[in-house]
This record gives sequence, C-alpha cells and structure tokens, in this order.
Amino acid sequence: MSKEFESGDVLSFLNQERQLAKKREANTRIGDFNEIYFQGKENNLKRQADRCLDCGNPYCEWKCPLHNYIPNWLEMVSNNQFEKAATLMHATNPLPEICGRVCPQDRLCEQACTLNTGFGAVTIGAIEKNIADMALANNWRPDLSLVKPTNKTVAIVGAGPAGLGCAELLVRNGVKAIVYDKYPEIGGLLTFGIPGFKLEKEILVKRRKYLEDLGVVFKLNTEIGKDINIGELQSSNDFIFLGMGTYCAVDGNLKGRELGNVVQSLDYLIGNVNKQQSYAMHDFPYNDFKGKDVIVLGGGDTAMDCVRSAIRQQAKSVTCVYRKDELAMPGSRTEIQNAKEEGVNFIFDLQPLEITSNGVKCERTDFDELKYKDKQIFLASDKVILAFGFKASPADWFDNIGIKVEQSGLTQTSEQQTSVENIFAGGDMVSGADLVVTAIAQGRDAAKKILESF
Repeated sequence: MSKEFESGDVLSFLNQERQLAKKREANTRIGDFNEIYFQGKENNLKRQADRCLDCGNPYCEWKCPLHNYIPNWLEMVSNNQFEKAATLMHATNPLPEICGRVCPQDRLCEQACTLNTGFGAVTIGAIEKNIADMALANNWRPDLSLVKPTNKTVAIVGAGPAGLGCAELLVRNGVKAIVYDKYPEIGGLLTFGIPGFKLEKEILVKRRKYLEDLGVVFKLNTEIGKDINIGELQSSNDFIFLGMGTYCAVDGNLKGRELGNVVQSLDYLIGNVNKQQSYAMHDFPYNDFKGKDVIVLGGGDTAMDCVRSAIRQQAKSVTCVYRKDELAMPGSRTEIQNAKEEGVNFIFDLQPLEITSNGVKCERTDFDELKYKDKQIFLASDKVILAFGFKASPADWFDNIGIKVEQSGLTQTSEQQTSVENIFAGGDMVSGADLVVTAIAQGRDAAKKILESF
C-alpha cells in the first residue's frame, strides 16, 4: 500500500514525475463508446498538484481563456481541500469537468506551464476533471444564500457552452435565466457532436441538474422562430443572449460531395448519439459502418471523433487523410495518439480532388519525382466522411429584427453586444468554430455586460 502523500516538498516537481491519466487498453476500449480514462486516485491527484511551482506570474492562468485560478486550486488539491478547490474552479468556469475532458491542454494551460520546459507540465486537465467529478458526485453546490433577486429575466437561445456559461453567471447574481434549445438535451455539440468515449452523456445530465438547482430554467425541444417567435422573447425578457453555434458544414466544394457514399461529420456524429441515447431526432439517421472501408477527410478534433467512432462501429478499415503533414494537424496531439492506438491509419500530405462512388482521388502536396512515381493517387473506400469544419448558420429571423452579420455569416458584436439593443451573442456564431472554453468565456463576458446594465 502506498504511503499517504504529504504536500510541502519544494522539490516535488523533481521528486514526483508527471503522470498522465491511465486509460483502458485500445483493444478493449474500441468495443464501446465509454470514456477511455480511469478516474484518478486522490493520492495521485495530490502528488501531481503538488508539483506546481506556484509561479509569481502564472502563465497557465493567462493562457486559459477563462483565466482559471489554476495555481490556487492546485495548492488546495495538494492539501486535500477538494471541496474548496471545486468551489474555486466554479468561480471562473461553470463546466470544469467538461473542460478537463475536451480542452486541448497541450495547447493552452499545460503548454504554458513553466515545468513544460523540461520537467513535464503539471497535469492540470486531469486534476480539473477529477476534482469536478468528485464535487458533482457529492452533490456539491455553491452557497448562494446571500444572493439577492434582481427581478430581471434573460432569455438564452442555445444550451451549448456559451449559453450555459452565460446562464450560470447570471443566476449566481440573482437573474432569472431561461435557456431555450431545439435539441432534447443541453450541451449543444458537447452532447451531440462529441462522442461518449471523450465525454459520456451522463456528465451533461449531472451538469444540467446542477444548473437547475442553481435556478436555471431549461425549455428544450423548443426552436426560436418555429415554436416561439423572437418577438415574444424580446417583449417578455429584459435581455437576450444568443449562443447558437455553427452548424453549417464546410464541404470544400469538393467534386462528388453529393454522392450517396458521402456523409458530413456532424450528421454522422449526431446520428450516433441519437441512436445511443434513443433520442427521436428524425433529421439525423444512424450511419452504420460495420465492415466498411471508411475514409475521413480532415485533420481537426472532429475528424478524430469520426475516425474513432468508425473504429468502434467495427469498420473494416478507417483512414484519415490530411492535406498537410502531421505537425500541421489542428487536432489535439492526444486525440491523434489515441486514434493511432485504436487502429486508425493516417495518410498525410494528400489533397482530395474528387470523391467517386468507390473512393477518393487525391494529389500529393509533397510530390517529389525522386520519391514518388505519380502525383495523383486513388484511395478506395465504401464510405467517405467530410470533416472540414463548420461555418456560421444565421437564423432566418435575424434580418427581421436587425441583427447584422458579416459576409461570412458570423454575427457582428461589440463586446458581445449585437446591433440590436439588449441582445448579446457569443461563442462560435461570433468567433467561428472554436474551443469550448472560448465559447464559455464569451458567454460569461456577455453576462457581465448584462449585469453592468442593471
């Protein structure tokens, strides 16, 4: 039995090696859509947290879009003050257990960690995830007993990260927040776009219960402009926040994209969740790739979600094709490694030119006559998934009330304020497809502006 850890060793960053979260073996985890990482043991969490140098100028904190008080709650964890750590986490982030799972820490807080220069960064993401999980499991809630009601109401359109970030901060300050979403569960792409092996859906159910306990009201399966007129929201609320995301797929104008063997990434991912959770979302049918040769075009996190989902559907083969080299891939290094472990084949420096009924015509972007015989090659496949990203999809009613958008379709804002008085916006619909933590930050920024207006 390991000795109970005691914090306070000034050389802990030397005496305690960086330890990544343990994960299930690849040959086991590809048989289901459950999360692949094991829950961290308390003693190990304390050891890893104690490695923090408590820098005078915490680069990790500044690199985080939410400016989480990372060194502070790491110290609390190392001293066995888990509930205090959870309380401090929630002071800046309403979804810490989610950010701990899906944030690219290797490009944000952990990349900025001083120890990353040679000793191994503190495992900030894993600690955040585990402490937040423990808090929710223990039914922890912040003390809002001193909060005074403002008698103000804000309607929030979209229950994704931006909308949830806005709603949580508002109810913490005595504002009634009513969140509308056309889908049957909260989370937006957290629920419907990210597969369970990265974020189990029960996590969102627990977070919904937490938010409802704080006072957030959810009106799901409700589409603005269809089930409720936007004018009704304007007349019955003091402010409106729009966090509607970007759901229009980028197809790259690739020839053959309309063929029956081609599936858009989001349609594919939502169809999977729809089946697994037994949602009655008829616009997103299930695509079963068992026994199929599958090619995924793209190199971001969505592409990784697709290739790893196809592996779990027992596809015959799964190949990811990316137009640049591996280092240029925008996806998380961790997710790329997980995909490789699970049997995904990667082909780099290939630009897709055309999809046919039985594969993809490609051109080498690193063509060298001494290295290759032909510049163009053909990759055979049964199914092709397009994972080129998403673009803005402004609602039909934007023009009716005067909400201005850029030529790209992104919503115009100034400090989250749209062109319409008392209507704010944030998240992907403003900045384009971006990180979960960025969307949360914009939702919170909008909430702060609303609170300043009272």
